[in-house]
Amino acid sequence: MRTLILGGTAEARQLAHIASGERGFEIVSSLAGRVRDPRLPEGSVRIGGFGGVAGLREWLGDNGIDAVIDATHPFAGTISANAAAAVRDSGIPLVHVRRPGWTEAPGDRWIRVPDLAAAANALPELGERVFLTIGRQGVGAFAGLTDRWFLIRAIDPPETELPPNHEVLLARGPFTVDEESRLLARHRIDVLVTKDSGGDRTYAKLAAARAAELPVVMVDRPPLPAGAEIVETVAEAWEWLRAKASGLR
Repeated sequence: MRTLILGGTAEARQLAHIASGERGFEIVSSLAGRVRDPRLPEGSVRIGGFGGVAGLREWLGDNGIDAVIDATHPFAGTISANAAAAVRDSGIPLVHVRRPGWTEAPGDRWIRVPDLAAAANALPELGERVFLTIGRQGVGAFAGLTDRWFLIRAIDPPETELPPNHEVLLARGPFTVDEESRLLARHRIDVLVTKDSGGDRTYAKLAAARAAELPVVMVDRPPLPAGAEIVETVAEAWEWLRAKASGLR
């Protein structure tokens, strides 16, 4: 069972680890290459884009792929859509692994917005010192806010236009609630902007914001393609893959 895992997440690495240790499965993990020092999964790894839908469709055929697992970040909407389009007429099964999004807890002050542009538009009413935790891509959406100060946290330096008043903090999580609370206090943050990534690894900032009674601008996930088959956990994805392999025997 030759399987392409569209990866870059902890779930993708866990799935590659499980499947690579099982007889009858050959795993190729694909990373977009946007992080300079990515955490590599077990098994074969390719890094870089495919060249859109046509390029991915050709690659799948040329490499004899039997199944595709989209375990990319919940905000990697382009590759998820491309994967769905690439397999549509090929008969290659595809499943999307999506961890549940975050839900508000008592004391949270969330403002949900559909995209980064809406997040930037919401800030003038919420605060002047902004903790921006959306990764390095998309930071340019806030470049026009000249009257706000931004603490921009990312794994790698942003390569786009930045707001004029900012500090870039390069760090890779997970972080503890105490660490996040100290960070908010040290930089006198009064509003947090983040994406609804879900999971435990980066939840601490939300708990810290709740404790500090800070508003949180929460950017909603892009929708998956219509009719997408979705599982929430690595265990469910592994069961899906085993079932597809049984169908090939």
